[in-house]
Amino acid sequence: MDLEALAERVKAGDARSVSRLITLIENQDADGAALLKRLQPSNSKAEVIGITGYPGAGKSTLIAQLVTAYRRQHMKVAILAIDTSSPVSGGAILGDRIRMQEHSLDSGVFIRSMASRGQYGGVARATADAVGVLKTAGFDIIFVETIGVGQADVEIASIAGTVVVVAAPGLGDEVQAMKAGLLEVAHIVVVNKADREGADATIRDLSEWTARVVRTVATKGEGLPELIQAIAEHQRVLKIQDQHLSR
Repeated sequence: MDLEALAERVKAGDARSVSRLITLIENQDADGAALLKRLQPSNSKAEVIGITGYPGAGKSTLIAQLVTAYRRQHMKVAILAIDTSSPVSGGAILGDRIRMQEHSLDSGVFIRSMASRGQYGGVARATADAVGVLKTAGFDIIFVETIGVGQADVEIASIAGTVVVVAAPGLGDEVQAMKAGLLEVAHIVVVNKADREGADATIRDLSEWTARVVRTVATKGEGLPELIQAIAEHQRVLKIQDQHLSR
């Protein structure tokens, strides 16, 4: 394998080369590890946004709408979607390429499903390294969608600068369980499907636990500007903190 050529293609943002390197990293290939060391981004300005929460809350639909909004701003967007593993192949069972078909032909959008491969915490073992590859490839926005198993999905906090937890009215016990751990790592909480009965009560309940709650109806695009503003505000805070630390 010509590692130098692959490195240059990754730096140029070639989607096939990016995908190939992520596969090498997932497979714990020695070439992948060697190339990753060469490619550590030094001045990437990518915003890494974690999207987590229980199944049924509409995470993938929300991400698809956010991607549309960021692409309108001419930003390059990447999505790493963590799914459960096939017991046969070890690969991801739920292909988010299927769930986000509207973006699959857009050259400015990279979508990759990653199998959890038994890893706990809602992400895959190679997720953090894959994010590093995407930073090197020049993406402006990187979404990491966790596997969606609930309050245990807290590992995303070590990968994403901004963590968005998605809830929905009617989840009941699941929303209560989030308070045991998931809300502790959340910077923004989204109550999606907010046109359903019980939305106001869910918003009131969650507002007692976190400072920023946003109401959305992702299928209609409602609340998306408010969510994008909340993400931008949190990213600004992070940049100010980084500037203070670098002094």
